[in-house]
Amino acid sequence: MNGPEGLATRFEAHRDHLRGVAYRMLGSLDDAEDAVQAAWLRVDRAGVDGVENLAGWLTTVVARVCLDMLRIRRTRGEESLTSIPEAVLERPGGIEPEQEAVLAESVGRALLVVLDRLTPAERVAFVLHDLFAVPFAEIAPVVGRTTVASKKLASRARERVRGPVTPDEAERAEDYGVVDAFLSAARGGDLDTLLRVLAPDVVRVADRFAVPDGVTRDVRGARAVAEETRIFAHRARVGEPALVDGRPGIVIAPNGRLFAALRLTIEAGRITRIEVIADPARLAELPLAVTGI
Repeated sequence: MNGPEGLATRFEAHRDHLRGVAYRMLGSLDDAEDAVQAAWLRVDRAGVDGVENLAGWLTTVVARVCLDMLRIRRTRGEESLTSIPEAVLERPGGIEPEQEAVLAESVGRALLVVLDRLTPAERVAFVLHDLFAVPFAEIAPVVGRTTVASKKLASRARERVRGPVTPDEAERAEDYGVVDAFLSAARGGDLDTLLRVLAPDVVRVADRFAVPDGVTRDVRGARAVAEETRIFAHRARVGEPALVDGRPGIVIAPNGRLFAALRLTIEAGRITRIEVIADPARLAELPLAVTGI
């Protein structure tokens, strides 16, 4: 299929894939759409003569656009996409546009949060290789590095995304089961399950950014914490398990934009302490990672 119309048709056949690549690199649906459109303009000017693997080639074109956008974002010192004001989180009628919510759910809100902490080159190398299986030989010219250096970029990113490997993986898996049960019960307002996963003397502490005015910063006792958790069920619906400071915890991340992190202490299969962190300065320094990537 030749000519401008034929090229446009072939490009459109790959648009969904390209949008998915760009979304993982940029963490914003609007930015992803802009990146795909910018890629089309480049392709339209250059043509595809001699291109054997069109899907792979278009993926690298979009990746170059995304890398430029990430670098511009960093140079301008723009506010991280992984921060979101409480007013947006609390607004009636939902907190996420439907299409972006579906994308964030499919990619993983916690992963989007962690990806945003990588350098532009690390993020592009990791997304291309680990999420889309692009060979390093094709990644190298995108990031302007050698193949060996591109491997190192992806490896460094992988370590940051996955967090430290610890010898107590079995214990960590058990703790994740507790986190999953807590999060599921919080989303559904299941008081009985909340009381089962919370220790009788559980303590919930929060910084001043985490709770609205008039809400106490410290809550003690399983029933009191469970009742409060039900009140904030809308937050739980955009929460995901993550490694928070090296231990299974929760990130609250509408659209993949970090609002708060819950650092949990779990003992004997029950949560004994919940620390809610929403101070932007503390969140920026808080080690976060995801598993299963």
